[in-house]
Amino acid sequence: MLELKNITLEKEGKKILNKINLRLEENKFYVMTGPNGGGKSSLAKVIMGIETPTEGQVYWNKEEISQKSVDVRSRMGIGFSFQQPVKFRGIKIKRLLELASENKKIRGCGVLRQVGLCPREYLEREVDASLSGGELKRIEIATVLLQKPKLAIFDEPEAGIDLWSFKNLIEVFRDLQKNYAGTILVISHQEKIIEIADEILLVKSGKIKKIEKNKIVNLVINRKLNCREGCK
Repeated sequence: MLELKNITLEKEGKKILNKINLRLEENKFYVMTGPNGGGKSSLAKVIMGIETPTEGQVYWNKEEISQKSVDVRSRMGIGFSFQQPVKFRGIKIKRLLELASENKKIRGCGVLRQVGLCPREYLEREVDASLSGGELKRIEIATVLLQKPKLAIFDEPEAGIDLWSFKNLIEVFRDLQKNYAGTILVISHQEKIIEIADEILLVKSGKIKKIEKNKIVNLVINRKLNCREGCK
């Protein structure tokens, strides 16, 4: 479905991504993880067209899309959820969802229920600072799902949300892993999200490799234990 060939991204003389080759298959749940600054978000932005690679090609269903804009890729079936959700002062949640679904009437607002929000309590609220980080995050996920992308990308969806919201978010992704009719790519450090993955992609120093699920879960757990021991 999606293929990256020799993707390199340079900024200010520094290689952010270094000859990355990757294929994402249909109807799989991928989690991309790795150390901060390793190139995860940059790689996701290259896929979405937010960043243009210095070298290499991006293919979507065998068609090269390396130079195509974000809007074009969105219409082709690629969706993106930012790490920090955008606020829309003056726009109600109902209207935002209608825009995301190309102005089709929202019947029953199942998508809000799907992300753990009660439609009756949220439809008439504005997408502004009155919403918590967790609420904004789940509303943004809802807008991505309404577009029904063939590839949905979520950049660190757990960032900036409280523990209660995080637990709800995990259930959202568990449901998507089982029922979503498409491919999902989540960038995350969180063990609970990593455990959901069909395949795990480790990004480090601008390079990428697939890694066995049990190995990366054990690595995350061991890092936590080492950190706790070091703080005694």
